[in-house]
Amino acid sequence: MERRRWLTMAAIIFSFFVLSAAREHKVNSKYNLPRYNHTLARILVEYSSAVYISDLTELFTWTCSRCNGLTKGFEMIELIVDVEHCLQAFVGVAKDLNAIVIAFRGTQEHSIQNWISDLYWKQLDCNYPGISDAMVHHGFYSAYHNTTLRPGIMNAVKSVKELYGDLQIMVTGHSMGGAMASFCGLDLTVNFGMQNVQVMTFGQPRIGNAAFSSYFSQIVPNTIRVTNEHDMVPHLPPYYFHFPQKTYHHFPREVWLYHIGFGSLVYTVEKVCDGSGEDPTCSRSVSGNSISDHLAYFGVQMGCDDVVTCKILMDPRLAAYSTQDQSGNFIMSMSHSNSIIKTNVETVELANCIFSSG
Repeated sequence: MERRRWLTMAAIIFSFFVLSAAREHKVNSKYNLPRYNHTLARILVEYSSAVYISDLTELFTWTCSRCNGLTKGFEMIELIVDVEHCLQAFVGVAKDLNAIVIAFRGTQEHSIQNWISDLYWKQLDCNYPGISDAMVHHGFYSAYHNTTLRPGIMNAVKSVKELYGDLQIMVTGHSMGGAMASFCGLDLTVNFGMQNVQVMTFGQPRIGNAAFSSYFSQIVPNTIRVTNEHDMVPHLPPYYFHFPQKTYHHFPREVWLYHIGFGSLVYTVEKVCDGSGEDPTCSRSVSGNSISDHLAYFGVQMGCDDVVTCKILMDPRLAAYSTQDQSGNFIMSMSHSNSIIKTNVETVELANCIFSSG
């Protein structure tokens, strides 16, 4: 009798997992998936690298060591530094792309190892407003929506459009910067009615569940997530195959970089993945166990020279181009020298999530 009871329980558990697998949520990919552009990826990865520069004088004047390659000639409009939350972003014009470029820096709050370790335990904890069953990562969402970054970026985009007209917008970032770039691209489209918004991120973590990913792919279809070899971060927070409604889920489209060959004959493959966001033949086909694969994309260094922390260096003569709020956060602006820029963050209440400026 006891043996029969255990067999019955085992059958029920087995059926549960089989049914869960069968119900794996598929991201709605009926919308046109973007075409991958290798040249554009090589350009945007340099912007995602440059935003890590801690010498703000070099970054603001675009004379840094990472500013001499494919991004040469970039016109900086605003550099936003949220000292309180250790965040950084910039907005400018790339005339060769005929586009506004917005770049977000990845996390530097702790060592990259500690940050990755924390992501293993993060859970979905915020209902995305207006979309049934869509949930997102509170920390990533708040980093964009509840800091000085968002108002600074929107002011800059408005200024650029007044000067240059209706340019396309390209948003990029690496690691946590990629997560913020994604929320920015969605925000620009939904809340500010911007057209021609393109997002390309590198080594981005998952930021929402499948319902959110379907919504995102509908609103910002021109999005590419580039992943690299065994990079740990795109595997985080974890994807639980048997709990599709309660797990994080990437949005499309992924392009996975990996190497084939042997010895000196090694080639980089750029595999354009399917429209599911979780293509099992791309980065999900390997274990995410490498930090070094996270810190270099296309051979370009990502992150600060000092991995643990980023110091801020700035020539005092640039004070004429900056404004500061009560928390020490500041914006450096080419177009608003000696002007007052509102950078305080108002309380934002969205669904059952309340974010305050502190």
